[in-house]
Amino acid sequence: MFASKLKVGDSVRVISPASSLANDWISDELKTIALNNFKQLGLKVSFSENVSEIDDFGSSSLQSRVNDIHQAFADKSIQMIITTYGGFNANQLLRYLDYDLMRNNPKIFCGHSDINVLSNAILAKTGLVSYSGPHFTSFGNKLGFDFTRDYFQHCFFSENRIEVCASEKFSDDFWASNQDNRKFSPNKGHCIINEGHAEGVIIGGNLCTLNLLQGTEYMPPLKDSILFLEDDYEVHPGTVDRDLQSLIHLDDFKQVKGIVFGRFQNKTNMTNSLLKQIIKSKCELDHIPVISDVDFGHTTPLISYPIGGKAQLNVGNGKISLSILEH
Repeated sequence: MFASKLKVGDSVRVISPASSLANDWISDELKTIALNNFKQLGLKVSFSENVSEIDDFGSSSLQSRVNDIHQAFADKSIQMIITTYGGFNANQLLRYLDYDLMRNNPKIFCGHSDINVLSNAILAKTGLVSYSGPHFTSFGNKLGFDFTRDYFQHCFFSENRIEVCASEKFSDDFWASNQDNRKFSPNKGHCIINEGHAEGVIIGGNLCTLNLLQGTEYMPPLKDSILFLEDDYEVHPGTVDRDLQSLIHLDDFKQVKGIVFGRFQNKTNMTNSLLKQIIKSKCELDHIPVISDVDFGHTTPLISYPIGGKAQLNVGNGKISLSILEH
């Protein structure tokens, strides 16, 4: 089930299911830039009642977060729900969400990182496709936002097939702390690990967050899927290896059609050479296409993609074609 696409004049609701808008790194300047970027797309932004409530964990009470999600889905004037930022505790909400409300009021739901736990759970419980893409704070980028904006438009304003190309440059800096002094590096493009051809349903997002759903009713099936996987600066090659192995141990992993890895941050010390060693060490992956260094995860810029949508991956003769067919 897909929510309706956006059009000029539509309304976006900002919610904080993991991190509060009141966290001190989110400056007034950042919020102003974000609002201007939404305005340039012709979108109107409103904020949930508890978006700036904050506790000792940089989040807010479970009830406040649940109420804001329910109010956003129930509000007929809202076409899109976007999250403030990621965090660590969105999985606290899963048992308390009204999935019938979501199913009966389908809206675009977008965020990444910890928010992917909600996206995958919503898909599993309702069949509603939601999206891994920019947060509200991502729109506060003063530099390097064009690519993110373009893929946001491709995904949310159009139903056309999306050809996923590599950005010209990327950044892995703590951009919000000093927006006028950023470092961008040339992008070498997507990297081939295994060749092959696949078409399937997109599942995944943040790897360690997805693994929180294993063994629960909130884990979507992996049958006939292409996994989109990424992780942040807190992991290292060893933890990526074991987190991936945990997925491989699931009964339906044998029906996974391919894997697409987002770009790892520099602090992970993950290289394409190490990732290739991890992939090649697992015989279960020998028969499926695997690529890496795609523009999603915790670097700038990033694509938007549908969790529950359909992708096609063709890797051969040194060439990569990654397309999002249904979004």
